[in-house]
Order: sequence, then structure tokens, then C-alpha cells
Amino acid sequence: MDIEYNEGLEVLQSEDADLETPPASYEVITYPADFTLEGLVSKFKKGSMTVPGFQRNFVWNIKQASRLIESFLLGLPVPAIFLFTDDAKNEQLVIDGQQRLMTVVYFLDGYFGEPDTNGRRKVFKLTGLNEDSPYFNKTYQDLEETNTPAFNKLNDSVLRAFVIKQITPNGNTSVYHIFERLNTGGTQLVGQEIRNCVYHGAFNDLLCKLNSYRNWRKIFGNEVPHRRQKDVELILRFFAFYEDGENYARPIKDFMSNFMCKMQDVSEETSIELELLFTSTCDKVIEHLGEKPFHIWSGLNVAAYDSIFTTLAINGFSSNLQERYAELKLDEDFIKGVRGATADEAIVELRMLLAKKYLVD
Repeated sequence: MDIEYNEGLEVLQSEDADLETPPASYEVITYPADFTLEGLVSKFKKGSMTVPGFQRNFVWNIKQASRLIESFLLGLPVPAIFLFTDDAKNEQLVIDGQQRLMTVVYFLDGYFGEPDTNGRRKVFKLTGLNEDSPYFNKTYQDLEETNTPAFNKLNDSVLRAFVIKQITPNGNTSVYHIFERLNTGGTQLVGQEIRNCVYHGAFNDLLCKLNSYRNWRKIFGNEVPHRRQKDVELILRFFAFYEDGENYARPIKDFMSNFMCKMQDVSEETSIELELLFTSTCDKVIEHLGEKPFHIWSGLNVAAYDSIFTTLAINGFSSNLQERYAELKLDEDFIKGVRGATADEAIVELRMLLAKKYLVD
């Protein structure tokens, strides 16, 4: 089987294929809702409509944003946004349409984007429009002060939303797949990028914090965080196998997503325990096996990492671990288990058993 290499990670084709074929195990309904721009901004500021923690943040430039505002002023059609209803938190998550929503919020607020490091913000003037446009270089306050019909027209303009609600089972297990299919940015979001958005909370904050741990960076093999959050995903993968490995079932993407959903609002006490578990395991791996111990052939082998790192975290470290690890890497079944269909339940179980046999027993 051919192996693809992606920024220092050995990504097995069979596992990638597994990640792309999750079964549908939920029922949702979708219905339209029309919000005035003034109403949308009010809901956002009250916190009942939120943009989840999301690595891309606001990426439109002021000309793109200005053209959207002009479209509302001219009565031109604007694409709808998609909202996922989270009953547990009594909020609606914006899963597609972040740029459009935040453009409206910023314009009505009077400033473009978030404050810089010095707390300064750029005044939002409609930029890049035709100079003959009555809205050229106007701010929201300009429209308000001149009491033009455009001011009321903008406030009362409607942005359609499609509201998605999960009927069965209770919860939000569908939100990952919905976001995955809906997000329409120039670069399609994948894996942990999506989880970072839809499962934002204390556990996600912990994963991001641990990703900068010095010995983890040495194990991962790169001081710079992975641009697609593959390193963060590996930390999640470890916790999922450590806590719930006995219940593992493919697809592994859903296994990790379900675990992250369950841990989303983890307590501070549990966060401290998990942080200590992960950092101490990293320290001992570096002490016994050195830097980049799971770079078996080229990049970091994900399957070798999850089986060995998890086994050592559960069972502890022997004094002759280097010799034991060298023997494990010569075992033909283990080699097949980290180079073949690595997401199959039987293969995952086998490589975990072999790791324990060589490294612990």
C-alpha cells in the first residue's frame, strides 16, 4: 500500500478513506427563518447566536464587506446563513455564513474587525464602491445622522437563515457532518478544524493549550503548529483511546468527534488531571525514547503513535523500554498494523495488544 506524506505525518490511504464514509445515525429538520439585520445583531450581542471558536476568524477584507452592505442597501439578494440549534445551551451556532454575519455586526457597530494589539479599531466606511454611489465612504453613523431612508432600509433588510435542529438522538451528534458538508471557504475545512468550531469549549481549549507543550512539539517533530491542526487531533486521538478505547468503533472520525462532544464542557478539575496525564507521558516518552520516537519510516506514524503512547500512559514505563521498542518495531504483525488498514477495529485492537506485549508484559 502506498503511503501519502503530509507535512511530516504518515497518512494511510485506507484510514483517510475511512474518515470520509461516516454512517448517518441521526435525524434532523431544517426550516427557513428571516431575520432583520438589526435583529441579527441584537441576537449576536445577547449571545443567543454565536460564531463558535474557529481558527479562520474573520477573513474578508473591507472591500468585500462593503459590497455586502451595499447589496442590502440596493435590495440585492444575499446568500442565506445556516444556524444549528443547540438546545442544551439555548443558542444557535453559525455553521455557515460567518463572514456575512460578522460583516453586518461590524458595520452596525461602526468598526471593521476586532481591535489590534493596542486596542485600536478601524472605522468601517463603505470602501471600494463606485464614487458616484450615494453610499460611497459612508459609515453606519453617517446614514443614521442624515436620517436617510437607507438607514431604515438597512436595519429592516432581511437575511434568510436555514435553521437546523436535531430531532433524534437528543444532542448535537450531527453538527460535525453538517458543518463538514456546508462550509464553503476557499480551503475546505477538515477534521480537527471542524471540531474546533463545533465543539468549542473547555476541552477544546485544553487541547490547544497542550499542543504548545515543549516535549509534545519534540515528539511531533516540529516546533511550529500544524496548519491544519493535525497535531491537535493527535492529542484528541490519544485521550479518546485512553478513556474510551474499549468501545472503539470505526469510523475513527466519529469516534473522536463523539468523544470530544462528550468532553466539550469538561470541569476544571478533570482538565487539570488530563493535562498532567498528557504532559507527564510526553516527558517520559522523551526521557526513554528521545525526540520523534514515532517517526518510524519518514514522518510521524499516526498508528504507531496512538498504540504506543496510549499503552505507555496506561501501563507505565519499563527501564529497558528502548530495547523493547526496538523489538516491537521488528514484529511483522505490528508493522502491518501500522501500515495497513489502521482504522479497522481488529487492527486497532491487535496493535494495542502487541504494544502491551512488547512494552509492558
